[in-house]
Order: sequence, then structure tokens, then C-alpha cells
Amino acid sequence: MKRTFFTSVIAFVMLTSSACGQTTQSKNENQSNENQTMTEDINDKWEEKSEYSEGFAKVLDSTNGKYGFIDETGAVVIPCKWVGASDFSEGLASVRGDNELVGFIDKTGELVIPCKWESAYDFSEGMSAVLDPAAKYGFIDKKGKLVTPCKWIEVRSFSEGLAVVGNTNAKYGFIDKTGKLAIPCKWNHALPFTEGLAAVMGDNDYWGYINKTGKLVIPCKWNTTYFFSDGLAKVEDANFKWGFIDKTGKLVIPCKWKVAYDFSEGIAEVEDADGTSYKINKQGEIVE
Repeated sequence: MKRTFFTSVIAFVMLTSSACGQTTQSKNENQSNENQTMTEDINDKWEEKSEYSEGFAKVLDSTNGKYGFIDETGAVVIPCKWVGASDFSEGLASVRGDNELVGFIDKTGELVIPCKWESAYDFSEGMSAVLDPAAKYGFIDKKGKLVTPCKWIEVRSFSEGLAVVGNTNAKYGFIDKTGKLAIPCKWNHALPFTEGLAAVMGDNDYWGYINKTGKLVIPCKWNTTYFFSDGLAKVEDANFKWGFIDKTGKLVIPCKWKVAYDFSEGIAEVEDADGTSYKINKQGEIVE
């Protein structure tokens, strides 16, 4: 009699747990379907919609051809009244007004930097590169103050306290945030600093790396180079094959790949001549 009772109780509990599990799964599936439907509805509403950045997505209203911003619920938080706009970065987004010039708004939609520039980069490390009517670049801070005069023909955003600048002789160097030339303009090209090193092109049209004093620490001998990431940088040799060097310039992974991507958390994706993709570790070993 007791065994029959306990057997019945256990069976009831198992049946109830199964039903609860099915109900929870069903609820989760319904919630997932609702979220997907909501996302699709948000996307379908706009002629264009960017990915979310700092909680906001840029959208284009097809009825007036103007840009605004929505939040993650799809609600319009900044009206579509701008001729152009960029994503938010460091709390500000560039917008192009009806005068076809560019300024910046904050997350309330207030125009905090007037629309008076031909173009502007996203803010990086508290600075934005701006282009004046004479087609020269300088840098402004978040209050709109011109910190660095507009005198450069080309610039890159600040990274690790320095920014690439190109002069009228098409030579490149680096400035600090006061506008002082920290590394002379003597390179044929340059990329921003990452992990303490920057790729530069020498007079021989090959690439190497400098440190923050401007010293060439890895000779200019590569067809193409890229940023250091996870302690390694991808480089292309004279045979148009990619490998990886460390910060001493040592080739730690031979140049044998048709395509290579940056290392992240110890893994990089590469492709061989046949287009087959692999994942390798820092020893160059195929792990997947």
C-alpha cells in the first residue's frame, strides 16, 4: 500500500516537473519569438537602421529623408530632422544640418557643437578631427573648442594619446593632444598606435614599426602591415603571403597564408590558397 502511494507521488511529481519544464520552455520560446518579431517590426519601420551604439541606433525616415535615433525599445528619442548623422561615440554623435555642415548632438538630442564643419570624425579619447572649408583638418574637444589648428591634409583619430597627421608634402607623423608634433612628419604613411607601436611606411615604400619616441624598432621590409593585437601583428611578405610578427619584429608564424585576421584571445583566423579557413594559436598551430 505504501509502495503504491509513494510510486503515485513520484509519478505525479515527475509529471508536474515535466509539465512545468514544458511550460517554461514554451514561455521562453514565446518570449524569443516576441523579441524577434519586435526587432523585425523595428527594422521594417525605417528605410535605414544602423547597429546600436551606446544604446542608440541611427535611423532614416523615408517620409522626409532625414536621420534621427531610436532606443533599444524602438522608440524615437531624437527626432528625424538631420540631413546626415553618425553613430554615438563617447556620448556624442555628429549630425549634418540643413546648411550641409556638421556639428554634434548629445543623447538628449541637443546640438552641443554647432554645425559649422565640412566633416567630422567620431570622438576618440575626447577629441574629434574636423575638416574646415579650406579642406584642412584639425581637432576639437567635446566643448567644440578647436584644440589643434586646421592645417593637416589627412589625419586619423587619436589612439594611445597620439594621432596620425599628414602635411602638405604628403609626409606623415604624430601629434599629441595639445597639437604639438610629437613625431616628425617623415613617413610616407602611418597607422595609429596600438599596444605601444605604430606601423609606418618608409621611403622604400615598405612598412615597419616605430615606438612612441619615433624610433624605428622594426625595419621597413614588409609589403603590408597592420595593427598589433594580442601581442602580434599580421604582415605580408614579397610573395603576398601573410604571417605574424611579435613586438621584437621576429616572424613567429611563417608567411604562408592567403588571408589572415588579427589575433584575439590567443586565436586568429586564416585562409589558405584554396580559400579554406582555419583557426590557429600563437604558435601557428591549427586548432580548428
